[in-house]
Amino acid sequence: MTRLNTNQILAILIALLALGYLAMAFQIPTFPLPRPVDSDLFPKVLGVTLLGLAVWLFLERPTADEVPHEPSAEERALPLLLRPWSRVVITALAIAAYALLLVPLGFVLTSTALAFGLAWYYGYRRHGVNLATSLGVVLSLYLVMTRIMDVYLPTGPLPL
Repeated sequence: MTRLNTNQILAILIALLALGYLAMAFQIPTFPLPRPVDSDLFPKVLGVTLLGLAVWLFLERPTADEVPHEPSAEERALPLLLRPWSRVVITALAIAAYALLLVPLGFVLTSTALAFGLAWYYGYRRHGVNLATSLGVVLSLYLVMTRIMDVYLPTGPLPL
């Protein structure tokens, strides 16, 4: 019996997540009026795509340079918060905090804080450029989604 590699284990977890997502997507009610694209189409397409990518990841074979190796002395010398797995955990925690703070603080503040904070954490040090870019992208997204697409996004304390 062969052992599953890391990609295959991740593919199984992603496939389970995709199946759960698809189960919820198929429970979205359709509108009584017939329309070519209903509200349930995008979640279903997204779930099927995720499931297909999980299958693709499972079937992909790792090359020799993708086989895990012992951390080098340089990687071991990094502070704990800058090691590769720490970065994954901190990014996941930042996204969880984003999800929890989205309604009380609003889309603009939380999205700007997430973009700015992760760029700073990953080493971008031009803070003025970082803030202007984060705020510009977030405000553009906010305006397009609320003014053009009529999507409700939480405003938080800002009077938008």
